[in-house]
Amino acid sequence: MPQAKLTDRFGRTVNYVRLSVTDRCDFRCVYCMAEEMTFLPRQQVLTLEEIARVARTFVSLGTEKIRLTGGEPLVRKGILELVKEIGTYGLRDFAMTTNGSQLATMAEPLRKAGLKRLNISLDSLDAEKFSRITRTGKLSHVLEGIEAAQDAGFEGIKLNTVVMKGGNDQEVPELIEFARKKQVDITFIEEMPLGEISEHDRGQVLCTSDEVRDIIGQRHELIPTPEDSGGPARYYRMPDSDVRVGFISPHSHNFCSTCNRVRVTVEGRLLLCLGNEHSVDLRRVLRGHPVTDDKLRETIINAMDLKPERHHFSSEGDVQILRFMNMTGG
Repeated sequence: MPQAKLTDRFGRTVNYVRLSVTDRCDFRCVYCMAEEMTFLPRQQVLTLEEIARVARTFVSLGTEKIRLTGGEPLVRKGILELVKEIGTYGLRDFAMTTNGSQLATMAEPLRKAGLKRLNISLDSLDAEKFSRITRTGKLSHVLEGIEAAQDAGFEGIKLNTVVMKGGNDQEVPELIEFARKKQVDITFIEEMPLGEISEHDRGQVLCTSDEVRDIIGQRHELIPTPEDSGGPARYYRMPDSDVRVGFISPHSHNFCSTCNRVRVTVEGRLLLCLGNEHSVDLRRVLRGHPVTDDKLRETIINAMDLKPERHHFSSEGDVQILRFMNMTGG
């Protein structure tokens, strides 16, 4: 029987799913959530078994890549059991986005459980500034986590940096040197307008990918590469290093025409686009049909018609999406 495929109205094949396993986090990053957050009651959150059902059903529909996100996925109790389960589904790529705070003890168990790649958030190499951006995070814990991840032997480790003008943009050269020294890839991300925040005006702090590339270009030549991670990043290489430098540019270089992704929030909303509110309630289907996955499959297939052609993020600083990043994990 040929492998099923999920295709939207615009001919894009959806084969990459980001599953949020929790809305909770041990950090309170200024671009991600409010300092005082109200988290979801437990009964509204998908169980690990329900998340595994969603993952398994997507794989039956041609999904080749799953990324676990949060909040911070490693604060979810039982996360290793979920990784072990999804690790048996024969995925081409199985990854996790993490803030790195728990990796000192979790990296090796995660690798042994079947996780292949890690994206680790790192917005500053200055301990004081790191604390200011994350509000509760300790840089030393994350650096220890990166070391542990390298020691554990993941197939790929990538650093993710959200660049904010006047915040951490002057650290771009230092972050590049850190990535080169550690021999890990790094991606610079334009801040996305999700959730009401009070710390800064997003329109004023937006640092575009072109600006970041110009900063790096003062020290290193960046050569475009056609490599594709299956996500929205465009990659470059430097002549004297194997490290890839990626740019995710929701504002300045819309990446919607090749979008192959959907997201499932921890409360079971299937989001067809990060920058729109088009969604379908999978939790209701999961709990209304606990025995077979037929209705779940049908719901996911039909939901593809809701996937919009593009997002409409604005760089004017206004918030079009009221949910915070911790609900979807980026």
